Amino acid sequence: MSHSQPNEQDELQKYLEEQEQELEKEQESESLSAYDACVLKESAKIHELIAEAKKKTNEHSEDE
Repeated sequence: MSHSQPNEQDELQKYLEEQEQELEKEQESESLSAYDACVLKESAKIHELIAEAKKKTNEHSEDE
């Protein structure tokens, strides 16, 4: 089985973290727009989904 998925998840998570950090920097200098607030909210949801997927992947690999 290919092990590329965890790497893709890690890359996606790193990318999202970078985006969040950039938004936080912008937020410090100006008020948060509705769009930025939505992006941060969706990013948090994606982080939760990634964490759940990693958890399920780890549980599945331990079962084998």
